[in-house]
Amino acid sequence: MKVSSIVIGVGIIVIVFGMIFQFQGRGNLGPESSFMYHNKDWINYGLYIAYVGIALCAIGSALYVRSKMHSKIQS
Repeated sequence: MKVSSIVIGVGIIVIVFGMIFQFQGRGNLGPESSFMYHNKDWINYGLYIAYVGIALCAIGSALYVRSKMHSKIQS
């Protein structure tokens, strides 16, 4: 498996977790007994985590494009 695919996959997982945390902070998802439920801090934390996931996906995409360009130059 290529590194770019792994980085993109991890980025997608991080985005999903960030969205879950954000929805729990809003009180839209999860059990009411959770420490994240209706906690406004977790709305921001979830968004920041999702942004990190988006950055990982962008890095993975850049690595993919770079590898394709590199293979084209060598052929």
